[in-house]
Amino acid sequence: MDYDKISAVFNRRGFKTRVVESIEDACKIVLEEVRPDQSVGVGGSVTVKESGLTDMLRERGNKVYFHWEVEKSKIDETRKLASQADVYLVSSNAVTEDGKLVNIDGVGNRVASMFYGPDRVYVICGKNKIAKNEEEAVQRIKSVACPKNAERLDRKTPCRKTGKCHDCLTEDRMCSIKVVLEYCPPEKEINLILVDQELGY
Repeated sequence: MDYDKISAVFNRRGFKTRVVESIEDACKIVLEEVRPDQSVGVGGSVTVKESGLTDMLRERGNKVYFHWEVEKSKIDETRKLASQADVYLVSSNAVTEDGKLVNIDGVGNRVASMFYGPDRVYVICGKNKIAKNEEEAVQRIKSVACPKNAERLDRKTPCRKTGKCHDCLTEDRMCSIKVVLEYCPPEKEINLILVDQELGY
């Protein structure tokens, strides 16, 4: 994997890109750069959840808004608070070698907060999410991430059974919104941390 080449492409597109060896290294960057008095929003992410980063931030005093970690009645409120936080933590469904962050979302809070809302965003991605281009990225999301998310969320979608997208029109469909970040928006700091490990899905 030519991380230097990928990093250079993302840097030219306005993203602040770093490559680290482990998820522990990624967590260290966030903990060093985010002040304890700053609020932190979190988008739905297996990578972030499994890293233990939200617990580390809370233990040192950060206010963390993560809708996966609250009771059902507070999910929507927490999503909104996360979108207004000082910092946003998230992963991306796919990262392309030509410098794009490709995501497919159900509700839209995660992707919206990546490009609008918090001034600073940290996108932590394992090497398994790197795709050659946008087309390959979408294919990866629909054949890998979506079926696994359907299983995790107990959604009764065809992809859960077959491992491929059927463009279903069911109430359990998770693929409502596709967002491709091709360049870091003005007055926004998006930190892409590429980790040389397989993380999330």
